[in-house]
Amino acid sequence: MATRKLSDSDEEKIVNLKIAVSGLNQISENEKSGFVNLVSRYLSGEAQHIEWSKIQTPTDEVVVPYDSLAPVPEDHAETKTLLDKLVVLKLNGGLGTTMGCTGPKSVIEVRNGLTFLDLIVIQIETLNAKYGCNVPLVLMNSFNTHDDTLKIVEKYTNTNIEIHTFNQSQYPRLVVDDFLPLPSKGNVGKDAWYPPGHGDVFPSLMNSGKLDLLLSQGKEYVFVANSDNLGAVVDLKILNHLINNKNEYCMEVTPKTLADVKGGTLISYEGKVQLLEIAQVPDEYVNEFKSIEKFKIFNTNNLWVNLHAIKRLVKEDDLRMEIIPNPKEVDGVKVLQLETAAGAAIRFFNHAIGTNVPRSRFLPVKATSDLLLVQSDLYTLSHGFVNRNPARANPSNPSIDLGPEFKKVGNFLSRFKSIPSIIELDSLKVTGDVWFGAGVTLKGKVTISAKTGLKLEIPDGAFIANKEINGPEDI
Repeated sequence: MATRKLSDSDEEKIVNLKIAVSGLNQISENEKSGFVNLVSRYLSGEAQHIEWSKIQTPTDEVVVPYDSLAPVPEDHAETKTLLDKLVVLKLNGGLGTTMGCTGPKSVIEVRNGLTFLDLIVIQIETLNAKYGCNVPLVLMNSFNTHDDTLKIVEKYTNTNIEIHTFNQSQYPRLVVDDFLPLPSKGNVGKDAWYPPGHGDVFPSLMNSGKLDLLLSQGKEYVFVANSDNLGAVVDLKILNHLINNKNEYCMEVTPKTLADVKGGTLISYEGKVQLLEIAQVPDEYVNEFKSIEKFKIFNTNNLWVNLHAIKRLVKEDDLRMEIIPNPKEVDGVKVLQLETAAGAAIRFFNHAIGTNVPRSRFLPVKATSDLLLVQSDLYTLSHGFVNRNPARANPSNPSIDLGPEFKKVGNFLSRFKSIPSIIELDSLKVTGDVWFGAGVTLKGKVTISAKTGLKLEIPDGAFIANKEINGPEDI
């Protein structure tokens, strides 16, 4: 890891920053020191320079094919022993703003009136009931989602599941001009702060006291995943493999499609497995990085990590993940937020591996087009698990492109009397003021485009196959 000596002006920035940060009474001492540490690392140019020629494709020992994992013991008691070592942690710091919602994204209704959080709770309840085990659910909130989540979690008090919450760090945004924290300049609103990415999960889990609590309960592994990934369910084969092979860290990767070309990938580099993100790639190699021939897998952000190892590495301040600078603007002031990603921690753990999992374990809902997929007959719902409908012959999902009129969840829902049948759909592109009736079936390649200023209604029961529709006369 290359670092350079801080210049005099950078040294001065750090001194001034420390003074300014010490006066921020909204955050804890841990947050203050974590933030100053991050900024110092950033200013020292601590960056990992990837030498392209040293990159190697990981072998099957490093990225283990899912099919080669040993089957899970059929004995219920053995399975209970496995599960009693597990904690499920969902990253719950995101707001549903891109989909037009104001609260935590995890409370958007996904199917049958159930939210992401409802489905997660039902899944873990089902496991706990089936095996008589105690798998707790831990939610990492941000200061943006904390209050709302606490209210929401109350409705699960009568379930057979222990729910813990903690907050990830709250860091001040940095003013680019002088590298001072925005809140020390009089801006004390929420906009002056930011959560520093999900790489913060490890120190925050420890600083919150939750890590020691979980270790005292005999827990050994945490399964970390985004709360909006419906495919991120507990997998006994992976857990069993990690315990038997003493792997401290496992990242689930899955085959890349053209939709995932910007996703981080696993490489072997100087004898260690590590995550390579597009931001680390020298410009002249970006096209090669995006190629699905050379880099065939990408990070799903489903991570399995040993709790004892987290404690060891956080205590020794050894988790120095690559810093991701994220420039923003607040009230016309240029600011910087420095973030880290949990996947980048892989190279600091012993016997770290990837496992190449089926695509079904990566089903994120980032936009209303994804919501259309999971609410349709392409999926079924059972015990909180969203499963792919076997009636669909094509292994990949249809590509869906909905216009801005469908961007917000409320607008999206109001434009469909019922979600169309899309079992045999290849692609759908919708533009303009389009409204769908009940019981519509879409098949093959469908384009629906309403002329500017005109409302286009697709009638109840319409069957549209391989068609371009610009007006009622085309239906």
